[in-house]
Amino acid sequence: MPSDTLMPARTRRGAAHIGIAGAGLLGRLLAWTLSRQGHAVSVFDPAPGPAPRFDGLGAAGFTAAGMLSPLAELETADPELAARGWDSLRHWEALCAAWARRRSPAPHFARQGSLMVTHRSDLGAAHRVLNRLCALARAQDWPQQPHPLDAPALRALEPDLHSSTGPMHAWMLPGEGQIDTVQALQTLQADAEGVQWHWRATVETVRPGTLGLAGEATLRGFDQVFDVRGVGARPECPVRGVRGELVWLHAPGVDLRRPVRLLHPRHRVYIVPRPGDLVLVGASELESEDRSAMSLRSAVELMAAAHSVLPGLAEARIVRMDTNLRPALPDNRPEIHTETGLTRINGLYRHGWLLAPSLVHEALTHLQLIPDTSTLLPHHG
Repeated sequence: MPSDTLMPARTRRGAAHIGIAGAGLLGRLLAWTLSRQGHAVSVFDPAPGPAPRFDGLGAAGFTAAGMLSPLAELETADPELAARGWDSLRHWEALCAAWARRRSPAPHFARQGSLMVTHRSDLGAAHRVLNRLCALARAQDWPQQPHPLDAPALRALEPDLHSSTGPMHAWMLPGEGQIDTVQALQTLQADAEGVQWHWRATVETVRPGTLGLAGEATLRGFDQVFDVRGVGARPECPVRGVRGELVWLHAPGVDLRRPVRLLHPRHRVYIVPRPGDLVLVGASELESEDRSAMSLRSAVELMAAAHSVLPGLAEARIVRMDTNLRPALPDNRPEIHTETGLTRINGLYRHGWLLAPSLVHEALTHLQLIPDTSTLLPHHG
């Protein structure tokens, strides 16, 4: 692309030229939303194409189990973040319902609550977590409150979920949900009509109305540019990478319907079912910028923890072990920075899928690039 290239002409009266640096979750959600409002959108990303990557170098959104858990995140987050999570759940529900009416297959979305479980030996640590969740939920006067499940109730909800080492304690977190992250990322890109996707295009600098690409190409003439490169936004943004690890298992015959978090003094392990007899097992976060493959210790600990509450995984087959870096700012909170011609959104940490729709909706309504309606769906349907 030659230096000082101007962007395409507006597609309709009142439309804007939009440049987006980054084609991860935020970039694709921005592109999809803006294109459906008639704006001229160009997206730039160093990836070779839109397909999923599981090599530690692609979009961090692919390395995510897709738990939408505002209540559970109160363990370490504040009520404001959880409130954004409830807002995002509403957006995801509306988006997936709209896709289901006109696309096949549509991204899998479910909202049947999630479970927290613990072994009896770890009950003290679990109660400390649950006490915090309940106190904060009550303080916010949310109708969703964690409540305990006795053995018959747990068996009725999740027959395959039980401890292989003795009694297990469980709590229901109502209202929480899950989304198939790979399907959703693919749909956001494929369904973004009219968007110009520029792959193998690394954005090195972002300035108001301007994107500077590797190779000294400078793209000018945007009405607004968005920097959503995650860890790639350094050094312009004080972001660090937090390692996430995810094991994909193929487990025919294992019946799990809801996401599960195993409370443990040392680990925060989650287990998430996916269509196609898949079960994803992951760890919340590791303070490391190592992009290398998963270690033997991590793999053994993750799978042993999952097997301890879901014994049917014993004969599951390992599909892949995936790692990536999630972007976090120094305070582990997301940030929207806006100035004339430039918006930066970064720092989603381990909450990317839980926060992205709420942050995008706030940024775009503030800029008056979309109507201030109830969801990210266009006003015309």
